[in-house]
Amino acid sequence: MNLQLINTICGACGIVLTFLFGEWSHLLTLFLVTIAVDYVSGIAASLKEGKGLHSMAGFWGLAKKALMLLVITLAHHMDVVFGTTWIKDGAISFYLANELISITENYGRLGLPLPSQVKRIIYILKQKEDQQIEGKIDDKDKKN
Repeated sequence: MNLQLINTICGACGIVLTFLFGEWSHLLTLFLVTIAVDYVSGIAASLKEGKGLHSMAGFWGLAKKALMLLVITLAHHMDVVFGTTWIKDGAISFYLANELISITENYGRLGLPLPSQVKRIIYILKQKEDQQIEGKIDDKDKKN
């Protein structure tokens, strides 16, 4: 394949990702990693429980994850429109906490222990998510 074509394709992908998600952050990277870990651990748990793999269940699992990414895209564009920086981070934090809880459940289904530090981080993220949502909405309402 032509090197110029590869560079063009990579550049176009970068433009699309930047349009969709804005500036890339470690929070977004962590979220994408948790999506992958949740999906793989969910498959492993289903196989261990003897439920097997079902294409419709897999499809809906991926569809839910794609919809989460769409909400994050919308949140980024709301940040752009309103001149804020917290809407996208709040959406990512919300879904990140949910994915971490799902991973914890999958690990339980697999019979794997989870380090107490990880459990503590999940708890802190959940609390931070609640505070972020309540605090930012309340602050915005007080200004109007």
